[in-house]
Order: sequence, then C-alpha cells, then structure tokens
Amino acid sequence: MAQGDWRQTGGVPSALLDGDPVPASGDLPQTALDGLGSRPFGFYVHVPFCATRCGYCDFNTYTAAELGPGASQRDYAATAIEEVRLARRVLGTAALPVETVFFGGGTPTLLPAADLVRVLGAIDDEFGLAPGAEVTTEANPESVDQAYLEALREGGFNRMSFGMQSASEHVLKVLDRRHSRGRPEQAVQEARKAGFEHVNLDLIYSTPGETDDDWRDSLAAALAAGPDHVSAYSLIVEDGTRLAARIRRGELPMPDDDVAADRYLIAEEMLSAAGLEWYEVSNWAAADEARCRHNLLYWTGGDWWGVGPGAHSHVGGTRWWNVKHPAAYASRLASGASPGHAREELTAEDRAVERIMLELRLVSGFPLSDLPTQARTVCARALGDGLLEVEPFKRGRAVLTLRGRLLADALVRDLTP
Repeated sequence: MAQGDWRQTGGVPSALLDGDPVPASGDLPQTALDGLGSRPFGFYVHVPFCATRCGYCDFNTYTAAELGPGASQRDYAATAIEEVRLARRVLGTAALPVETVFFGGGTPTLLPAADLVRVLGAIDDEFGLAPGAEVTTEANPESVDQAYLEALREGGFNRMSFGMQSASEHVLKVLDRRHSRGRPEQAVQEARKAGFEHVNLDLIYSTPGETDDDWRDSLAAALAAGPDHVSAYSLIVEDGTRLAARIRRGELPMPDDDVAADRYLIAEEMLSAAGLEWYEVSNWAAADEARCRHNLLYWTGGDWWGVGPGAHSHVGGTRWWNVKHPAAYASRLASGASPGHAREELTAEDRAVERIMLELRLVSGFPLSDLPTQARTVCARALGDGLLEVEPFKRGRAVLTLRGRLLADALVRDLTP
C-alpha cells in the first residue's frame, strides 16, 4: 500500500539523521545559494508541544512533563522568531517572497493565537509574504474555539488543517486521540464562520479494530463537515511508540496491507463521488485552489526553511535539520548560533531520485523524457500491468492509475534501484 513521505504537512520525525556538521553561523554552501529566488520559497514552523502523546505518534513532540528545564511554551514564539532572523542573515539580501507558511507539530494551537501571529509577522517582516500566500496551521479540534480561530484569521492565517483521524470512538481510543465524536466537524464549521475558505481534515485508516463500516462512517462524517480538502493516510506502526508495544505484546493486531488497500479504494470511491479529486496519492481537493500549496512546494523541488526543534530545511540541494530537544534549540539560538544539527548536500543523482519519488505520486505525473532509459523500460512494463494511464503515457507522461496508486511505492522502487 502506498504510504506518505515525511515531507507532508506537519510532523517532524523524532530520530535525527547523521550528516555533516552545520557551521555555527548556519552559512550555506554557495551552490545552495545559486539560483535563490528562482524557486518557490516557503517556511515550515514546527511547534513541538502536545497536551498528551498519541500512541501511534513518532514525531518530535513533548508534553509539559517531558520538556524539562531550559524550554517552555511561553517563550517559544520569541525563540522561533530568532531562527527566522537567522534565516534572513543566512540567505542574504535575495528577494524571497514567501509563498507558503505551514505551522505543524505537535499541536501549534496549544500556543496562544497571538504567538502564532507574531511568528508569522516576523516572517513577513524579514522576507515579505507573497501576494495571496497560503498560511496554514494544524490544530487538534479540541485546542481551538471560535474566538481563537477568528484571531488567527485576523492575523493572516487563511487555511486550517484539523486532525480528525476517525469518527469512531473505539478507533480514537486505540489511537489515543482525545477529541470526542463530532468535535472535528464542529471545528470545521467554526473555521468557516471565522472566514477560512480552505479547510482540511486529516484521516487515518487501517487502525487495529477498525472495520470497513467504521471507515465509511469516518469519511461520511468528514464530508458532511464540508472541508475542501481531505488527507487520508494508512496507519504506520512506528518503532518505539505505545501502539508498536501493544502490537508486539499481542494486545492488538498488526495492520494488514490488503485491508489498507481496500480502505484506500473506499476513500477514493467516496471522496471522488463527493467532488474531491485526488492530486497526490494521499490527498484529495475540491478544486485546484484547494490543493495544499505548501505540500506541492515540497513535492516539486522548492526551497523551504524549517523553524523549530528537529525541523528539516532544504535550499538549493542542501538539506539540514535542527537539534531535537527544545532546550538545546533555545540554547543555540540564545548564544547566537545556528540550531542546525547536521546537513547533507544532495548529489545530482540524489535529486533525480527524489524527484521521481515525489512527482510520480502527483496527478500530473512525471515526464518520461526525464527518466533514464532503464526507467522508461520499467514504465512501459507498468503500463502493460495497468499501473499507468494510457493517454498521458502517449503524451509522454507517467501518470498513476488507481491500481498504480495502490502500488506506488513498489513502482518507485523499480524506477529508482
């Protein structure tokens, strides 16, 4: 079953990768700065706080009890703003209008709305928001109310993404989600009332104990709320999580790939019937303007600066990631140093492979002319196997069929050995 990449909206993996040291100044190699401004540019702001830890979550997040000394939610906005200012120093004077900003977590809306608006204001002050910039925050449905949403909208946010996950009480219990049935739908209505034109609901399928009927009920509830975007991801059991431990002890069954495939087909059936069309394997939108432009920036090779503990950034083929703990992150910035933990410079081959991995998942597909000869042979075989659409192939593009979406990861592996 096709899974999502970590470069989705929100979520920073808890484990840090190895790499080369990041200079204390945060300076980037000249190769990264060449062409700066010619590619779309965005910000991801990681807010690593949660009221409780969900049993399936492997993101770099902390409850109040886990923070320890040297870090606090109260001071976080000021610390994040220091990294925004560092980004301006590192990237120099190049004109970089910010096309997308995404606040993810964790639960960004555990911070006061005024704090999120302050960070957004700093990004605007240092770089300038492009006209019509997309500004999104994730939120747990129980972490906002009407007044909070109105404050965000007035402060420049124009897109909300709510973590619904399921409408089934027993599924929510397995996932350790706190909101009650019906609250996500209510939050969507509150966001609409506050003036948000674009609203997403995140859903998770193939949770242990979930039935087809549970999943259909969740989709129906999500659609009844009236979002213009839905993301639906198959549950991934991450090592080190409570869910993984429960499965290892035999308390819960491991999710089944065939069941996940069936659930995906149900999602496609119900979402497309409601007028939401797929544009990435795990994402459906009511119209082009409802697509998540921030994710599209990731998937099409744009540049972005990731603010926050553990956040990843990418500029001109150089990728780096910050220190993991909020206290270490705050300490680095307080001393005037970059919070960068390590980085890597992607080779031309690395970038070509990543481009195939990401663009093939899009409804626009991948140009056959940009594939090496061996990969074109694989695509011809995939066409015969019903994994690629015939008409786009004739026009020189590899576009996944519905069956191809189910097998996207396997096809990418064949294309990028």
